[in-house]
Amino acid sequence: MPKTSRLLCFVIFAICFFANVSESKPEVGIYELKRGDFSLKLTNWGASIISLVLPDKYGKLADVVLGYDSVKDYMNDTTYFGATVGRVANRIGGARFTLNGTLYKLDANEGKNTLHGGTRGFSDVIWKVKKYHNEGHSPYITFSYHSFDGEEGFPGALLVTVTYALVGQSMAIIMKAKAQNKATPVNLAHHTYWNLGGHNSGDILSNEIQIFGSHTTPVDKQLIPTGKIATVKGTPYDFLQPAPISSKIMQLPNGYDINYCLDGGASKELKTAAIVHDKKSGRVMELLTNQPGVQFYTGNYINDLKGKGGFVYQAHAGLCLETQGFPDSVNHPNFPSQIVTRGKKYVHRMLFKFSTKAT
Repeated sequence: MPKTSRLLCFVIFAICFFANVSESKPEVGIYELKRGDFSLKLTNWGASIISLVLPDKYGKLADVVLGYDSVKDYMNDTTYFGATVGRVANRIGGARFTLNGTLYKLDANEGKNTLHGGTRGFSDVIWKVKKYHNEGHSPYITFSYHSFDGEEGFPGALLVTVTYALVGQSMAIIMKAKAQNKATPVNLAHHTYWNLGGHNSGDILSNEIQIFGSHTTPVDKQLIPTGKIATVKGTPYDFLQPAPISSKIMQLPNGYDINYCLDGGASKELKTAAIVHDKKSGRVMELLTNQPGVQFYTGNYINDLKGKGGFVYQAHAGLCLETQGFPDSVNHPNFPSQIVTRGKKYVHRMLFKFSTKAT
């Protein structure tokens, strides 16, 4: 074989080899979407948000999500800061469920239960960057992940994408999944800890919140739903009218960590799930979704956690609003089903609308 032919073969082999290595082991990176003063930074580790910078009512900029300075810290994180969680977000009681007559035993990573997909859930893997467009009026990025059959005990291969986009003064998140070969439960959620006063401004207890859910799914001592659906009226969970979080949180032993059944249930159209207002900064966040539930969590167990710029986060340093299917629905037939059958698609839409109020 002539030298030129051998050289050409070698070059082709090298390209294919390194392409396959790159394909199988994508690198962890940081990506930015920017629209004027509105800036969003993300990492493909866990398809996570690491910062979101917004102006307050005076035009002063601040990062309104809790997090770390280094991507390595996210890789060792146990609080799910900014992460995409799944294959099934929230808790599955007993780390098991039965589907089509087969019992599936899952990875138990919170006592005897499964939390946010198991020890190696979607928040703890490297996602591929499928598309990245950081120009124009609507910059966006799409991450993708292929979850294999049996990952953390779940049945069937699953192809998942998460897209983040900036549209005006809003952030859209679209989560999609397609069951490749078996029926499987799918319940993806976004787990940012929000502090509209700024990530280093202290606690969120003075924030005013309104949640558009007239019922909750009560839980036992392990935070596993009992299967009941209870009214919020006359309870500390009633935020049908705007009220400061501090006005009711002391009635609970640790704080809020509960799923609200959104009025109207799952829908094709977006509906408002919650509105948060930080009066000091004037920032307002309205969350819309197509999902039937939203988990309201007030960062109850954060303790002496070193975050961005060396700031130390304490309990209630941020709040989570995780739109979702109902927790542990695989074990409660009366809850909306999360089962996605072979060839079918799951679509979860969120829209975070940001604004300011003068008072």
